[in-house]
Amino acid sequence: MSVKVASIGLKGLEGYRVYVEVQVKEGFESIVIVGLPDASVKESKERVTAALHTLGFPLVEKKVIINLSPAEQKKNGPLFDLAIAIGILKSSGFIRDPIPVDAGFIGALSLDGTVHPVEGMIAAILAARKLRLKMLVLPFDPWIPRIEIDDLELVYVETLLDVMNLLAGQQLLPLLPEVEMIEESMVTTRDFNQIIGHDFAKRGFEIAASGGHYVLMDGPPGCGKSLLAETFPTILPSLSKESQLEKISLYQLAGAPYSSLTLPPYRHPHHSASAVSIIGSGTNPKPGEVSLAHRGVLFLDELGEFSKKTLDMLRQPLENEKVTISRIHSTVTYPAKFIFIAAMNPCPCGYLGSDTHYCTCSEKQIKAYKNRVSGPVLDRIDILLALKPVNLKGHDFSKNESSEDVKRRVMVARERQYDRYGKEICNSSVPFEQLIGNRPLTESQQRRLQDLSMNHGLSNRVQIKLIRLARTISDMRGDQFISDAAIEEALILRRIGK
Repeated sequence: MSVKVASIGLKGLEGYRVYVEVQVKEGFESIVIVGLPDASVKESKERVTAALHTLGFPLVEKKVIINLSPAEQKKNGPLFDLAIAIGILKSSGFIRDPIPVDAGFIGALSLDGTVHPVEGMIAAILAARKLRLKMLVLPFDPWIPRIEIDDLELVYVETLLDVMNLLAGQQLLPLLPEVEMIEESMVTTRDFNQIIGHDFAKRGFEIAASGGHYVLMDGPPGCGKSLLAETFPTILPSLSKESQLEKISLYQLAGAPYSSLTLPPYRHPHHSASAVSIIGSGTNPKPGEVSLAHRGVLFLDELGEFSKKTLDMLRQPLENEKVTISRIHSTVTYPAKFIFIAAMNPCPCGYLGSDTHYCTCSEKQIKAYKNRVSGPVLDRIDILLALKPVNLKGHDFSKNESSEDVKRRVMVARERQYDRYGKEICNSSVPFEQLIGNRPLTESQQRRLQDLSMNHGLSNRVQIKLIRLARTISDMRGDQFISDAAIEEALILRRIGK
């Protein structure tokens, strides 16, 4: 008798339905797995056979054929163990109760029949919801957050016998993970009130947080670039439940630790990091820094010190908010929707234009240093900030705004965008047609941008980014339409003269 059991395969963060088709018949004792399994899937026959023997279900004089459908998709990882075991037990007659057609099974088996967590379980849960499964049976992991998803029942089990009892209609004791998805307080040592001066830069960062815009800072060493970048996540809204699940999925796939569920991720790779570590790497590609920064911030300090290859590889995620990694064995796509913050010195020695230090760089050195960041990368950046050292003398520290004060304004501006577009999306990402919608630019505003484009040689991408920036500024002001003042401020933030 042939039996079909549903499971979930993973291709990066994307999941697809896999049917484990099992046929058990009399013959020479063997197990054959077909359907493009990798080594870890092929080894499942040894794990499953040992687990069934331990539990008293030996496969004596049985030939087992297992087909993983769809046959054209490569299967990897041990997450099909549980589905394979259930299929063998059902086909052999050890399970007499029907297996629900809308139920999925994932998990790795140990030799004693214990079901163990597998890499990418959160991604599998998200995939199960998209595939419209009604129930997902998965191993109990105390460190997976407690997740509640509409129209999907998550049943946690510890052993293969638990699954058999479940199918027989017995009620299992609920196993509740220790980690709950709850709102956390801001746990950080940084706050906007620690930033002295830099009012224009702080305004630029508030606009960037409100609309999800990219920022490039340049200035001499010690002027506060790193402090601004490190403080930036404290003014971002907390992650929604959907974003929390995406964050956990990516970190679990990468095998990277995370310190918070609700706080936006902040990634700060060193300039010596390789291109593949930033984009993603591996035979079965793992998420890189751009994906671990998803829904958060990616900060590249000393941008000019990164290799040209690395910076050019950033073009796709900066533009499309996702990254596609192609390898011999597979091609996967990971989300990479982050706010890009970069900093660099104005010259190799760092003191070009300084009032206190003498610049020792030649014009050729300065030009070569700035050319390390290519035009296409600069085109993708919305806000360009030039920072100078701040004199602490006479500064009134009591007037500094806290991160919570700024964050409240950011959330108000974002709510206006969410209401306008009908979903959780910011001005930096929304399709341009939807951005303009029924609120187009006036004729005078269009002529203004056309004149600037002719005089300054602005690309179409820069012109659109100016409009997006102006739309965010207008949202912060509470204006229904893009105002002339917002356009002028956007031009200043992009260092385009009047």
